Amino acid sequence: MAKTQVYCGMVVHSTRKDCLKILQNHAIGVKEGKIVFIEELKKFQQKVNEKDHEVIKIGKNGFLMPGMIDTHIHAPQYPNAGKGLDRGLLEWLTTYTFPTEAKFKDLEFAKSAYNRVVRRTLENGTTTACYYGTIHTEACLVLCDIIEENGQRALVGKVNMNANSPEYYIEESVDKSISETRKFVDDVLQKKYARVLPIITPRFAISCSQQLMDALGLLAIEKDLHVQTHISETKDECESVGKMYPDYEDYLDVYDKAGLIHGKTVLAHGIYLSEKERKKIKEKGASISHCPNSNLSIRSGIFNARQCLSEGIKVGLGTDVSGGYSPSILDAMRTAIHTSNMWAIKDPTHKPINHREAFMMATYGGSQALAIDHLCGNFEVGKEFDALLIKLDCPGSQIDIFEEDSLEDLVQKFIYLGDSRNIQKVFVKGEDVLQRSIAENGSQE
Repeated sequence: MAKTQVYCGMVVHSTRKDCLKILQNHAIGVKEGKIVFIEELKKFQQKVNEKDHEVIKIGKNGFLMPGMIDTHIHAPQYPNAGKGLDRGLLEWLTTYTFPTEAKFKDLEFAKSAYNRVVRRTLENGTTTACYYGTIHTEACLVLCDIIEENGQRALVGKVNMNANSPEYYIEESVDKSISETRKFVDDVLQKKYARVLPIITPRFAISCSQQLMDALGLLAIEKDLHVQTHISETKDECESVGKMYPDYEDYLDVYDKAGLIHGKTVLAHGIYLSEKERKKIKEKGASISHCPNSNLSIRSGIFNARQCLSEGIKVGLGTDVSGGYSPSILDAMRTAIHTSNMWAIKDPTHKPINHREAFMMATYGGSQALAIDHLCGNFEVGKEFDALLIKLDCPGSQIDIFEEDSLEDLVQKFIYLGDSRNIQKVFVKGEDVLQRSIAENGSQE
């Protein structure tokens, strides 16, 4: 019988009551990938049995935290990360994004690019990612295989787009789009991946006909699937949707009338949502993926995270590669804080989010946004052990520690100064997947 692995030391996570809860001198027991207990170290030491337990000491200047969750990332855009951001959104799409995504018809190209993005996100502590693929069914299935091989948890969507798209990168008909999407969903479900699920993915309202969105809504309901799309990212986009759908109440209503807004829906950006739209998102149990790096990099706008959190809307963080240039959720945490500070600069009465709320959105909030908080997101008995082992004083670390630093100071320093070097181990369902990824695939070089 396998021993229960017990991680002993400092533990940090979020709960329903606390955005940042620090547990000093605690023990987390993990068996068959699930958390079986979490208690004070003294209590555990009184009953420890070496035959039944494998004790792993976290050590000084280290802590255990939940794996980070990327609620919005375009896997096929990874080759463009860090370039083209001097262009406006439309020019960036036509010059970089669409031509690159069209290349994924070539499965060898797809395999090479997808291996890199999955490994890179794992190295940066992303245990769960909500990926956009492309319109190519086979390439999206390749992405699912690669995610499974590397041990990451993920939602993967075959993109749907049959309108207002380049001639070289567009689906030929509603029937073809739906049949390919159904094939993708059925193939993913039949393979019974341990950690990968399909997600319905209309690119956004402008690139999908109403007929297509209606059919996707029916498919999502039929199969009880997650849904992801974009909403209210730029002012121009909002104006275009209003002109295309004049008989609808607002942007959100276009999706809602198609049956695409429910408790398993994640909406990327949401910068220009009205109060009415936000209220409906809350009522429907849908969520927002806040992508601060992308919002600033392609100059879309400044999302008000405090407003949405205060209204009880579920908010997670997304890298939005490659509109966002960094595949790291740590970067998203920092930029989310800076973005919120911008609101406070404009309005002194505005209360900006801080490192505690950014930590919550990167972990537990992300699991809530993706409706997988019953599986992961924090350390509760019964949940799967998705976790990161952080060492602040590892070789090459950019973090200096001083005697007067409190425990929360150490966490805050990691949020602001940490990088992939500080992430020593990456666990998904109890398995050290970073170690496996490196062993099987070699280094990134």
